[in-house]
Amino acid sequence: MEHIRIAAFADEAGRPLEKQISALKRNGISLLEIRFVGQKNISEITPDEAREIRRRLADDGIAVWSIGSPTGKISVNDPFPPHLDAFKRQLELAEILGATRYRLFSFYDAGDDLAAVTERLGQVLDAAEGSGVVLCHENEKKIYGDTAERCAEILRQVPGLRTVFDPANFVQCRQPTLAAWEMLEPWVDYLHVKDCDGTGRVVLPGDGEGNLRELLRRYAARGGGIVTLEPHLTKFIGLETLERGETTRTAYSFPDGDAAFDAAAAALRRMVEEPGAAS
Repeated sequence: MEHIRIAAFADEAGRPLEKQISALKRNGISLLEIRFVGQKNISEITPDEAREIRRRLADDGIAVWSIGSPTGKISVNDPFPPHLDAFKRQLELAEILGATRYRLFSFYDAGDDLAAVTERLGQVLDAAEGSGVVLCHENEKKIYGDTAERCAEILRQVPGLRTVFDPANFVQCRQPTLAAWEMLEPWVDYLHVKDCDGTGRVVLPGDGEGNLRELLRRYAARGGGIVTLEPHLTKFIGLETLERGETTRTAYSFPDGDAAFDAAAAALRRMVEEPGAAS
């Protein structure tokens, strides 16, 4: 799998940009999925700040691969026009930062109301038309698209939307990951590398029930190029907001975010580089 490149949510090593740069460089990673910088979520960053972030990253040979946005992490019952306006601002940031991918979600509290979900996501896709940025829906517990079946419903109804496949989230929703891959493979754009055990505790990549080695093999065999490391091995600032009040449960005790990030990066690199991995 030598052609697979690793990106990462480096804010899990530390929120300041200099800490993210340091974590990426010492692990030989040159791509960032940007989510938090300093005290700000990507949705709060200004265009001028985005230009400065891109300049500082470029100075260290790092590029932004994807926007790890919170788009779609609101109730389907919340007013949508302000959220759509926020998406348009983040899409502008994606273009400034040079990102070609944009991660989003499919709303809380939707019940079985697929039409409400797809109508809103359709507006998001329309707003992104012509931008050159690929929008990728992430499966996430408690949103509409939490299982493979529901993800497929969305993807069939919203042409042009792709998916970022997160195996740990499927495990936590009791969804077998290989069956999910077989169902969603035509729409998979890239992977989030996070793993967990049968109790829902996050573990090192490859040590859980996400079938990461096999998923990486299948992804590489179909020509997949980039995966994003998302360790989730420690509680980090902002996690409760991202996961609607939930906290990370992990099988480990790391002294800090740097140590957890480095352990996860090393585990992923071993899988990507192990002999026979591309067969």
